[in-house]
Amino acid sequence: MATANSAHIPSRKDLSGPALRTFFRIADAWSLKEQEQMRLLGLDSRSTFQSWKRGDVGAIPKDALERISYVMGIYKGLQMLVPATADMWVRKPNKSPVFGGRSALDRMTSGNVADLYVVRQYIDAQRG
Repeated sequence: MATANSAHIPSRKDLSGPALRTFFRIADAWSLKEQEQMRLLGLDSRSTFQSWKRGDVGAIPKDALERISYVMGIYKGLQMLVPATADMWVRKPNKSPVFGGRSALDRMTSGNVADLYVVRQYIDAQRG
């Protein structure tokens, strides 16, 4: 029996639906193609992607939740940093050494979760 002092720690199953709904709203805002969305989520299977998009999912893997967390942080940071152009920023070429003249989206869709981390850190650093 839960006491007033014990907090409910959400499970991956609890977090999966809201995380995916938020991810797909961000994907729409950024006008991401299906393949870009799949790479951000770390998915190879189109059928799994379609199931997730329909909300037909129990608990998504920890890796996917971590990826979505970075995407959400990137999105939020951009909304604070460059609100007028935040959704277009991810596709614009960037001269920062972190991006080497390519866009943040190019870096984020490499398939490596570490690249999402790097972009998130870059945006956080720009915010100060």
